[in-house]
Amino acid sequence: MTNNIQLPWQQETVICHSLRLLRSFEYWTGRSLLDVNGSAQEIAQALFAAPFVLVSHGTEPDPIFNYGNRKALELWELSWHDFTRMPSRKTTEEVVQEERSRLLAETTSKGFSNYSGVRISSTGKRFYIKDGILWNLLDENDRYCGQAAVFSNYEFML
Repeated sequence: MTNNIQLPWQQETVICHSLRLLRSFEYWTGRSLLDVNGSAQEIAQALFAAPFVLVSHGTEPDPIFNYGNRKALELWELSWHDFTRMPSRKTTEEVVQEERSRLLAETTSKGFSNYSGVRISSTGKRFYIKDGILWNLLDENDRYCGQAAVFSNYEFML
């Protein structure tokens, strides 16, 4: 019996979104998020397997995650299916919502921001992110289509 379930980075929409993540990061920061070459699918696979945490959400009134690479899924202790159905606000404590809203608004107006802050996994583990970057996502016509965040420096809290 053959298993026809595709891994996230094998899905056409995720491949396109992966390229959008890379292009938007470089547009706003002038830097490359990941030094990778190859086919679009190979690039999507490399981004999914990257050694940093990468997430993004869409433009819904209560934005829903639409991407999380392997490190993100491990950190938040969720499957791709569950992660990409969760509002991004669910990763912060209620008391941090105001700061998170301020950061998202600042990023919307400036294009990208640096950030640090506490986030929570699906099982309640708290961790502190240091030196994160949040940036606006642009579609193929340079229209705003969400935001993404990347970080590799974090510590679990007691």
